[in-house]
Amino acid sequence: MRPASGSPQAPGPTRALARRRLWAVAFAGFSAFLGLYATQPLLPLLERLFHAGKASVSLTLTAATLGVAIAAPLVGSVADHFGRKRVMVASASLLALATLLDATATGLPSLVFWRFLQGLFTPGVFAVTVAYVQEEWAEGGLGGAMATYVAGTVLGGFSGRILSGLVVSRWNWHWAFVVIGCLGGGAALALHLWLPPERHFAARPRGNPLLAGMAGHLRNPRLLATFAAGFGLLFTLVATYTYVTFHLAAEPFRLGPLALGSLFFTYLIGAAITPPCGRFIDRFGHRATLAVAMGLGACGMLLTLLPELGLVVAGLSLCCSGVFVAQACTTSYIGLATEQGRALAVGMYVTCYYLGGSAGAELPGFLWHLGGWPVCVALVMLVQALTIAVTLTGWRARPGFGAKGGASHG
Repeated sequence: MRPASGSPQAPGPTRALARRRLWAVAFAGFSAFLGLYATQPLLPLLERLFHAGKASVSLTLTAATLGVAIAAPLVGSVADHFGRKRVMVASASLLALATLLDATATGLPSLVFWRFLQGLFTPGVFAVTVAYVQEEWAEGGLGGAMATYVAGTVLGGFSGRILSGLVVSRWNWHWAFVVIGCLGGGAALALHLWLPPERHFAARPRGNPLLAGMAGHLRNPRLLATFAAGFGLLFTLVATYTYVTFHLAAEPFRLGPLALGSLFFTYLIGAAITPPCGRFIDRFGHRATLAVAMGLGACGMLLTLLPELGLVVAGLSLCCSGVFVAQACTTSYIGLATEQGRALAVGMYVTCYYLGGSAGAELPGFLWHLGGWPVCVALVMLVQALTIAVTLTGWRARPGFGAKGGASHG
């Protein structure tokens, strides 16, 4: 029954508030990833401009992802004390400022430094938004909400890459960071105005120190499997999209920065596929959905070996869609695997996730001389197989685990 006028408000959110909340977390995901990978389509250009090797210019990605990995657990602890929205808005503002500072770089070392700073501020948006979703959708629909959030991150990552390629095709590369930084400032303002305050947040007791909380999470085998899976997911995505640019900039494709940036239109396929796949998570479980998603991604990697651009693009679409669906599985599983200190658990997951991205940005560069792109494909497929294996063995249900939402499938 609808509550009488003047009676206390019903505990659940209204439909309009629920819709606003869903759009807001998708927008937060968009803003967090807008500039993080903006240098990917520029790597062949930076290689020529700075007269540096592939592993050296890839440091513009490694530095950013390493910054995320370092800051993520600390941000989770801060958010557990001070609340979700406050930390998200402050971090988005600092992230926009750091992106603008990228444009002041005068050489590769200074660009790498500002990219590292940019990475330090990213978890305050990314990791805290995941914790916000875990709490605000605790009553149901977590898989669908997380899938919508992941779709927002996909659109953000796509937009940053395509914008950088488009801007550099017309102007100096510095202007790419000016444009993205200004958009990030607008995103911070929008989060301040539109994101509903958290309803289910409870500050963590100050007597529970960070190291003790981390130690407790490291004793949880389900979380350990989730952390390992996160490492594998971003390794796959970063290694694939970083080194396919070198592959496609060379013979027989010879693509320029704008064309390489256009490769990230494949992200839109992942953005479209991920939200409906949230229903598969809720129905069939996390293990089954992740295994199928990563298996299809491995098939996509094989397609990228063919000397036909259309087939390479199709393979990239399969690979990134598999990663996005699998990411919805891992991030929604964190809330099922832990009951306390969720923001810290998310921060630890993000650390492992971005350590995987750092490894994916650098390791193939050192192996490139052994066989170029085919060696990278073999390495990525090995990581995909290990990711499937660790989740199939590590995501075991505890008694009563998954009574709702299909989690009993693990």
